[in-house]
Amino acid sequence: MTTRLLLLLWAVGLLLLLSPASSDPSTADMATRGADFATRLYRAVASRTDDNVALCPPPLAAGLMALLSAAEGPTRDQLLQGLTLDGLDVQTLPDQFQSLRDAVLGGDVPPNLQQGAAVFPQQGVQVSPSYQDLVRTKLGAGTQTLAYAAPHEAVDAINRWAQEQTGDRVQDLVSQLDPQTQLVLATAASYQARFSPSFNASLSQDERFVVDSYHVAMVPMMTRTDRFFLAYDGAVRAGVLRLPMADGTAMLAVLPDEDVDVGAVEDELTGDKVQSWIRQLKKTRLEVLFPRFLLQRSLRLKDVLQTLDIKQVFQDDADLSNLGGAKGLKLSQVYQKSVVAVDETSDDVTAGGGVTFPSPPPRLAFNRPFIFIVYHQATNALLLLGRVTDPSLK
Repeated sequence: MTTRLLLLLWAVGLLLLLSPASSDPSTADMATRGADFATRLYRAVASRTDDNVALCPPPLAAGLMALLSAAEGPTRDQLLQGLTLDGLDVQTLPDQFQSLRDAVLGGDVPPNLQQGAAVFPQQGVQVSPSYQDLVRTKLGAGTQTLAYAAPHEAVDAINRWAQEQTGDRVQDLVSQLDPQTQLVLATAASYQARFSPSFNASLSQDERFVVDSYHVAMVPMMTRTDRFFLAYDGAVRAGVLRLPMADGTAMLAVLPDEDVDVGAVEDELTGDKVQSWIRQLKKTRLEVLFPRFLLQRSLRLKDVLQTLDIKQVFQDDADLSNLGGAKGLKLSQVYQKSVVAVDETSDDVTAGGGVTFPSPPPRLAFNRPFIFIVYHQATNALLLLGRVTDPSLK
């Protein structure tokens, strides 16, 4: 009896040591709230276009958190609600956000995602050193004043910043600015998929991709036969495939049934829905055909954020007094550009075609529009969301 008790205590202690960062209730709560914000934002963006979509919510959340830290009154309240952070203590939010960032980005292997966020007030705004320090250390974002009266110089400054944040992968984040601009929130992201196990480039070949009832594109399809984790959601009639990455992230690829429009699945996309898909994944034998694609999407998010009831910060009576020392500073525009590359790129020099089975396994071909979601496996934090309507187009 004593031996059994000791073994039980030892096992419990080992589990505690090996528990992921998400076991911290505060970090798990922030990841859940972040997933709610990410899916609401994605639905708002995706509903405005039938084209490819690529969206990176974390840097946008960091930038809005920077504004939240400077806001008072109704401006602060709307930002809290829009970010699904209502009910939390504003004073401790930066520390909670930092804990989640550390859990996602604190591993030994650098993530495949390079991202950045920065607030750019107009020249003359006195940004306090304490605010700059909070934004940099807690939120991983930056601050810099710009002379918008010289719009070309301001455009160049923001674009240089975006290149620095993403290793030159994001170019031309901003094309033009109004000389009357007061404050810009800029976010940029670049993601290079590194599947683990990886696809073998020598097996890739062109296949048909049905864009819609009238258009078919020939695109390079990567192929792998292996044991994959798969789920099926009968409520939305879509299959969900998990493709793990080398850095602790994974991609959920969501393929609607042939007679289901991808928009119908997007309408049901929530943080809870994504979590339910992850819980239902089960290992199965498959031959997977997955398209190679490169997406570059530029977004102006002012109107989108207003549909999420983040409005006050864009109006003349916005209160961002903790940023500039006085009321009257308003957010002019929010920019994001995301670059997502999905191909056979891998750190695995032993990449092969996968596992050989005695009989051919079922084939799952992503040969029609689908949704992809990149998430951090230890915390379930959502890092990227997108839609591939036509892999042949950027």
